Amino acid sequence: MTRIVAVHGVLPSRRYAQHQITAAVEAICRLPRGDRRLLHRVHAAAGVTTRHLAVPVEDCARLDGFGARNDAYLRGALALGREAAQGALDQAGIGAHEVDLVVSTTVTGIATPSLEARLAGVLGLRPDVKRVPLFGLGCAGGAAGLARLHDYLTGHPDQTALLLSVELCSATLQRTDASLQNLVAGALFGDGAAAVLAVGRDRAGALAGQGDRDGRRPEITATRSHLFPDTEHLLGWTVRDTGFHIMLGADLPDLVRRHLGPVVREFLAEHELKTEDVTAWVCHPGGPKVLDAVREALALPPRALEATWRSLAGVGNLSSASVLHILRDTLAGQSPPPGTPGLLLAMGPGFGVELVLLRW
Repeated sequence: MTRIVAVHGVLPSRRYAQHQITAAVEAICRLPRGDRRLLHRVHAAAGVTTRHLAVPVEDCARLDGFGARNDAYLRGALALGREAAQGALDQAGIGAHEVDLVVSTTVTGIATPSLEARLAGVLGLRPDVKRVPLFGLGCAGGAAGLARLHDYLTGHPDQTALLLSVELCSATLQRTDASLQNLVAGALFGDGAAAVLAVGRDRAGALAGQGDRDGRRPEITATRSHLFPDTEHLLGWTVRDTGFHIMLGADLPDLVRRHLGPVVREFLAEHELKTEDVTAWVCHPGGPKVLDAVREALALPPRALEATWRSLAGVGNLSSASVLHILRDTLAGQSPPPGTPGLLLAMGPGFGVELVLLRW
C-alpha cells in the first residue's frame, strides 16, 4: 500500500484569456487568411477559457531555434518545479531531508543535469537521494510517475518518495508551422507544474500515529501500463532545428473509443471491480474529442469527468502535470465515500495508457 500525503499544483502568474492567445498566435504565425479562419475555429472548439504561460505570449515570436526555446524552458521549469515541490513538502509537514526517492517527469524541454538534480540543493534533499528522471511519456507522465512511486514504495515501505512534474508547453509553440496539429496544440496546451508526496505502508502507519494531517488522502493499490501496437505515429514530437514539432494523429479519438474500454475493464476486473464501482475518475484532459471518446469507451455518466472538463477550461492541457492538478482538485472537493475505488488515468506517446487504482 502506498499513501498519498500531499498533492500541490502551481501555475505561472501570467494568465491569459483564450481570445488573447488566439490573437497572439495569429500575429506570431503570420497565417494566410484561410488558415486564420481555421485557427479561430480550432481555438473556439478547444474547450479552453483561460491559460497560464511562463513565457509571455508576446515573447514567443522571439524564441528562435532550439537553444533559445530550451533556455526559456529551463528558467521557467526550475522556478515552477521548486514552488511545486516545496508546496507538497509543506502541505505534508515533511522535511526535504526525509525524501528517499524523487521522480521527475517532463516532455517540453531537456535538462542535463535533470530538473530534480538542479533543485536538490535548493530544496534541501539529501546527497544520497535516489533520482529517476523520466522523459518522453508526455501527457501520461504524471500517472506513470505515480505508478513508479508505488513500485518503489512497495519494496521500501518505510520510505518517502516525491514526484515532480513540470511542463512549459509555451516554449514549444512553433511560429513557422501552419499545420493543423500545431494549431490544435496552440489551442490546448498551457504551462504548469505539480508535485506529489507519497509514503510506504510502514511510514504511513508512523504518520498516522503522529496524527495524520488529512485522513482523506487516498492509497494507491495497483497500477497498469498498456501500449497499443503500431500507434507510435499518433502522438509525440518530431525534433527539428526549431525545437519540438507535435505529432498528433486525427484518428486518436477513434482509437481511444475502440480500445480503451477493454483495457480499463480488464484491469478493474482483476481487482473484482467494474466501472460503475469507481466513485472518482481522475482523467487527463487530452482535449474535447478525446474526452468524449473516453466517456463513450467506458460508458460513463455525463458528470463523471466534470473535474477534468473544469480543469481543461480553466488552465488548458498541462501535459504530464494535468492529471495531478485534477487529483488535487478531486481531493479538495467532496470526498468520495471511504473505502471506495478511484481510477486515475492518462494517455500519452507510445501510444499508451497509464492506470492507477486508488482507494479513498
